[in-house]
Amino acid sequence: MMQAVTEFTVATRGRRLYEVTDQVAGWISQSQFRTGLLTLHLRHTSASLLIQENADPDVCGDLERFFARLAPDGDPIFRHTVEGDDDMPAHVRAALTAVSLSIPVVHGALALGTWQGIYLWEHRRQPHTRRIAAHFIGE
Repeated sequence: MMQAVTEFTVATRGRRLYEVTDQVAGWISQSQFRTGLLTLHLRHTSASLLIQENADPDVCGDLERFFARLAPDGDPIFRHTVEGDDDMPAHVRAALTAVSLSIPVVHGALALGTWQGIYLWEHRRQPHTRRIAAHFIGE
């Protein structure tokens, strides 16, 4: 049994989904991992990670529009607005999604479905540098 860790950095340009599947799969392939479990953890409270369809870009747009209804910027119920009117809505969006993912590695590849991709979802309107910690355990 072996373990390995790394970190991926994603420069965002504002609110939207950023696919990171190729970065993650590249590390798995380059490291020659065969079988095990990959854990990804986003080190932020106003962004999230998710596995979602990567074939039709309308899916990402629809998700963004849905969450805009759930947690709209500038909603007067929010008191936490230290960094702007998108501050608390970003935290709500992250709370409703996830900051960690577990993905099996089988025969040297991520065990994702045909249309599945790994995304970092930036919930803030301004650009940020986001860090994803990765931990593999297996062989």
